[in-house]
Amino acid sequence: MPTNLASGADYDTVGQRRWMWPGFAIPGVVWLILLFLVPFYAIFAVAMGQLDPVIQRASPEWNPLYWDPTIFAEAFADLLGGQLGVIALRTILYVFVASALCLVIGYPVAYFVARKAGRWRWLWLILILAPFWINYLMRMMSWVNLLSPDGQMNSLLINVFGVVDPPNWLAGNDLVVILGLVYGYIPFFILPLFAALDRIDDATLEAARDLGASSSQTFWRVTWPLSRNGVLGGLVIIMLPMFGDYYTPNLLSGSPRTRMLGNTIDQFFNQTTSQGSLGAALTIILMIFVAGLMVYYLRTINRATQEARR
Repeated sequence: MPTNLASGADYDTVGQRRWMWPGFAIPGVVWLILLFLVPFYAIFAVAMGQLDPVIQRASPEWNPLYWDPTIFAEAFADLLGGQLGVIALRTILYVFVASALCLVIGYPVAYFVARKAGRWRWLWLILILAPFWINYLMRMMSWVNLLSPDGQMNSLLINVFGVVDPPNWLAGNDLVVILGLVYGYIPFFILPLFAALDRIDDATLEAARDLGASSSQTFWRVTWPLSRNGVLGGLVIIMLPMFGDYYTPNLLSGSPRTRMLGNTIDQFFNQTTSQGSLGAALTIILMIFVAGLMVYYLRTINRATQEARR
């Protein structure tokens, strides 16, 4: 009898442990349902709804039985051969160039802090985290003050280099928008890359040197492959929000020549309200494209994990 009681108690304990951790996940699941799935459904309802003829505004259709997907055909046609296609290509170009610059600038910084900073590492980490203490809008406004026609950049060109007619940096300059994206998102790239570089065991690098590898060979054959997941993780973290960014081009340009997809979606919803369905459809297409990048990243991480276990 006592044995049976003990077995029952053990069974209850196992049952409690089995449901304990899923129970902790319930608040997060509810959070995702309320703040992701419900808004996502609302976007679908707007995309497949109708235009209200009275107020000239997109009217959502909440019943899936009455959804009309023809708006997606219009969106794809415009993306493949219309003005939206030009804006989409410009957005992809901006994001990939800005991401490449983040890699070129951020990797040496993360490598130095993780492998070479020594006892001053904490100070460098504080400097990297410092931008997070300042509102993004305020940081962009500092660029506006720097690059305005009477700002510090033009004052430097006039007073030091003798430029008579300095350029207007905030009037549709592609490079300014790209550099603004780099400035805004590069801390998000450095931090996960720093974590990946910091996890590399010093014994692994010493073993490579003991086997006769030079410093450059050790980096390319050991450090770089082991940090590649951190690079991919950092790129995903910065590229996903870059594709939807609209305030950086607005603040640093405001010109149609530098408009990104985020600006177009914002215009469809807030300015040309009769095209809200097209804006919602474009939002869904952009989400699918970004989800493809995320799937590629997850598959790469999974493949690397399996190879490491072998």
